[in-house]
Amino acid sequence: MKTVVITGSTRGLGFEMAKLFRREGWNLVINGVNPARLEKAAEELRALPGAGSVEGFAGSVASAEDLHALAAFAAEKCGNIDVWINNAGVNQPMRAIWELTEEEIDAVLSIDLRGAILGSRAAVLQMEKQPEGGFIYNIEGYGSNDAMMLGLNLYGTSKRAVTHFTQALARELAERGSKVRAGRLSPGIMITDFTVKALGGRESIALPEKTKKVYNILGDYPDVVAAHLVKNMLTNTKNNAKIEWLTGGKAAWRFMTAAFNRRDFFAEK
Repeated sequence: MKTVVITGSTRGLGFEMAKLFRREGWNLVINGVNPARLEKAAEELRALPGAGSVEGFAGSVASAEDLHALAAFAAEKCGNIDVWINNAGVNQPMRAIWELTEEEIDAVLSIDLRGAILGSRAAVLQMEKQPEGGFIYNIEGYGSNDAMMLGLNLYGTSKRAVTHFTQALARELAERGSKVRAGRLSPGIMITDFTVKALGGRESIALPEKTKKVYNILGDYPDVVAAHLVKNMLTNTKNNAKIEWLTGGKAAWRFMTAAFNRRDFFAEK
């Protein structure tokens, strides 16, 4: 039975991906920093049909010690780790870089960039012990394609770096002849608490109206995105793969048909 480890998986995209792996019969190891929320998510996943086990591990992706402990925990509970997804992330407050505090800068970089690096390292060290290796996936985001916007400088910088890091990691693994492979998940724009909350919910983000218009055209709920990403992870065999939901063609089509497919994710309910 195969096992997937997903960081930051008590809600949002990580939780939706976990649900789909559960239905495919995989063992799940989910992760979050809030023990109560972690246990609630684990209980919800166990209630779904699925033959695999569901384990929860409380820890921060900003901590190398926690991530190595997560890898050891997953290996002990489930055996091999077949897929490891560095999904945990936080948004930045929508302010210019000089208006952010050092603490806010550290929080974003520690989770969004350092967490992906340290998580990949912990996964490689475990997967190298496994005869069949494994797959590591890192999440791309705004900035991965060099997009820039006032108030998303820091977040975009971290995601651009994640893209470079993952491509370079895939090359390192190939040059070492490793059976471990690395790839990227590109979810596009998702409508979650992440969209309107910074630093893991500590601060609300007041989105400009023009940004809301774009999000209404291009955005999707995480369950829709997760279905595409998991389907392709299950069949992918390539190193340095990019699994992308919001392709350029799809985005262009949505802009062309926006007048006929009006959506408002931000309407008061």
